[in-house]
Amino acid sequence: MAGTLPHAVFVETDIDGRGTATAFAGELPGCAATEADPAAAVAAVPARVTAFVAWLRSHGELLVEPVGNWYEVERASAHRSEGTTRRATFSLDELPPSAAERETWLHWAELAREDLAEALDDDPQGAVEAAWLAEQDLALAMDLGADGSLPDGLTGLDRLYAARDRLMDAFGTEPDAGVRRALRLAIADDLRLLDRLQGR
Repeated sequence: MAGTLPHAVFVETDIDGRGTATAFAGELPGCAATEADPAAAVAAVPARVTAFVAWLRSHGELLVEPVGNWYEVERASAHRSEGTTRRATFSLDELPPSAAERETWLHWAELAREDLAEALDDDPQGAVEAAWLAEQDLALAMDLGADGSLPDGLTGLDRLYAARDRLMDAFGTEPDAGVRRALRLAIADDLRLLDRLQGR
């Protein structure tokens, strides 16, 4: 359609070993649609962008929804070895965020974790599903050059919260390399689990 703006979508495939794909809206770190296959994930991005912007507005964030068509520009697969998953990296992830972007996206990450924590507090069984989030936060912290270990004995929600604290500390002290990727994944995966817990 004439006059519409193109918006980049980055697709991560096989995130769970069953072919599931996540399509990330490049302009909105953390805005992602997860579906059974890449084509479905890309097709779901426009609706997900609308929902993501509405979620931010519900928290008082002033954000204009991007208008135009969303196109897949890059695809990469998650990698699994020895029981661990290494999430995909895209060319966009190499761009260091500006100071304003970094501050904004860190705030989005805090909002996502706060909303998820509230949902988990209301659904203790969800803590079992959230265990992988703690491991991912620790892996992302290590990617940023921080210590990825936690004190012994932490389990469930305590481990989840401590792992996010470790990741947030890494954002404050480490160089810009990898920050965009880590924030993109932290926000998107929190919101994906939040949607599951809320039945969306």
